Amino acid sequence: MDLHRLLHPHSVAVVGATDREESYGGQTLINLGELGYPGEVWGVNPKREQVHEYACFPSLAELPAVPDAVVISVPAAAVPGVVDEAGELGCGGAVVYGAGFAEVEGGRGLEEELIANATRHELPVCGPNGNGIVSFPERVALWGDAVYAREPGEIAIVSQSGNQAVNAISVQRGLRFHTVISCGNGAVIEPAQFLLYLAEHEQGIRSVALNLETDGDGAVLCDALAACVDAGIGVAVTKAGASEVGAAAAAAHTGAVAGDQRAFAALLEEAGAVQAADFHDLLELAKTLALRRPKPTSTRHEPRDLLAGRAHDSGGGLAVMTCSGGDSSSAGDEAERRGLPFPAFSAETERRLEDLVPHAATIQNPLDYTAMIWGERERLRDMIVAVADDPEIERVLIFYDEPIGLYGDTKTSWDAVLDGILDGARAAEVPVVISSTLPELLQDESAARMIAAGVPGVAGLRTGIACAAAVGAEPGDPARLREMGSLARGARRPADAPSGGQWLSEHATKDLLREAGVPVVEGRLAADAEEAVAILAELGGPVVAKLSDDQLQHKSELGALELDLATETEVRDAHGRLVALGLGAVLVERHVPAGVELLVSARRDGVVPTLVVGLGGVWTEALSDAAVVPLPATPDRVERALRGLRGAPLLTGGRGRPELDLGAASRLAVAVGELLVDAVLELVELNPVVVYEEGAVVIDAVARSNATVPAASAAAVK
Repeated sequence: MDLHRLLHPHSVAVVGATDREESYGGQTLINLGELGYPGEVWGVNPKREQVHEYACFPSLAELPAVPDAVVISVPAAAVPGVVDEAGELGCGGAVVYGAGFAEVEGGRGLEEELIANATRHELPVCGPNGNGIVSFPERVALWGDAVYAREPGEIAIVSQSGNQAVNAISVQRGLRFHTVISCGNGAVIEPAQFLLYLAEHEQGIRSVALNLETDGDGAVLCDALAACVDAGIGVAVTKAGASEVGAAAAAAHTGAVAGDQRAFAALLEEAGAVQAADFHDLLELAKTLALRRPKPTSTRHEPRDLLAGRAHDSGGGLAVMTCSGGDSSSAGDEAERRGLPFPAFSAETERRLEDLVPHAATIQNPLDYTAMIWGERERLRDMIVAVADDPEIERVLIFYDEPIGLYGDTKTSWDAVLDGILDGARAAEVPVVISSTLPELLQDESAARMIAAGVPGVAGLRTGIACAAAVGAEPGDPARLREMGSLARGARRPADAPSGGQWLSEHATKDLLREAGVPVVEGRLAADAEEAVAILAELGGPVVAKLSDDQLQHKSELGALELDLATETEVRDAHGRLVALGLGAVLVERHVPAGVELLVSARRDGVVPTLVVGLGGVWTEALSDAAVVPLPATPDRVERALRGLRGAPLLTGGRGRPELDLGAASRLAVAVGELLVDAVLELVELNPVVVYEEGAVVIDAVARSNATVPAASAAAVK
């Protein structure tokens, strides 16, 4: 659907226009006047001839012309009919404010009808259950709450939450917005589609704050994030539903499924997008990303692996400068929590600082330069440059607190400090972020000065650390993002398909793995005790006997597993005990020697299909040490993920252990990801995969077919 006329309307009709106080339709007309909207505006209300000085007409069909944008402010039951009429007339798009759709059980049918009518006419709809669209450069406010004319900026917001978007518009502290979109349920046009349009068609946007309550279509999100990389647009994201309570609240608000947060976070990491802890951080991160400077083509730092270490917000070293020892300590604690290193200053940096800092100051990182040089502009500038020149420092965070209501000599002194900081930031070769320690101590006028100088001004110490980390985030690879999107599009389950799928037995899963070239422990089914003994003779002892069935995913709890069987008698007895359980066929396999155990899992139920690799066996639940890699994956990418685990020393030769064959483990994992797609599976989980100094082998495996696979096909691989 083409969003241009909706976001750049030359005419607007408000259906449900009224003078009634607190009416969204009436407020929309007021907003259009407040922003000085230059286009045609009409009200639609059969009971009125005029509302807020705008002419009213009985219906859309009786307007003087077909409007580009239609604002629908009527009860939910009437909305699908208005959408149908707007589409039939050839309108450019609609905004639906009202609630009472899929976010409540009784409204699902209404939302389905709305979607069907909009889709039939290819009419883009923003909403329902949202607050609409504001474009400050266009002076357009298809918006249900009060909004006032503001200086346009370079930040866009796409938010499923209406109230949080309303609050954002009211915030000062240097925030200047270009476009604000509150799309609520995103029934027809989801947030990622708006993001894609902004990246591909809007001029003057440098960053987007994406506030989500659902994963949405992973393929579209990949395309949108790729377009943002192409356009040089930074993306900050917050997503509800990390906790059970949060997921339930998101579902109640927008009727959304929160999805798998780990897969979502992995996609953002691949895209170079920054995930925010909350809405406050989201806005400050968007402000920071809008001012992120490209790295110089010639740099004194060695290039870093762009994907290594992304389990943290980290990157290169951070230096903090402040006039308070307490701020230094707090900043150090927060940076350590985020994995940001505080390198010690070099001898050359210390020498330069000795000539600049007061004698009462201790030269270290974080640097408390004390308040003894307050207002000394040139001295402060030179200190910042000296710190930024240190070869181990890749970003500098400076704390600057300004009380409200300063005037006279006090204001002059504070301004001199800010001038010195900005002078130093301009001269520094690494990114500089300025942050207040409390959000209230960043004043709008000063924050605007910082932004005009190309320096992020951030509200709050904790958020300042997050923003300092974000300036080092590397952009993603748009080609890889589009490849991920293409795979996600192919893996998409039809809307009417049942959820879940059919489990495959362990032996059927292992047959699929072998056919895909994945190394699997030797073994086969034993029809009776004599065949079990024959397998022992073929493989040599000891062996393992276990039950295998498509209804049996957890064997240990049921006693369906017998280990370390070395003699014919032990094998016969084990076979008899397992058969007596009546839970499946008996699988006899070689007992493999000990090694380091990994979990390797491929799944398609997240925002994009993903591969999960981590410590397996008894460590899986105890440590929860796993990395998520969006598919398709390469062996190099998987190996980097394995080396980034907390338990990586077990694999890489830590504490005198032998270094294991991570290449073999990585190739095995990649093949499992390919099998997920090629065999149309919903899930493949291998736990454990045992890794040795040479090679890796699958010991246990389960899989679930995709729900869309016909029953006959599922039986064929069983």
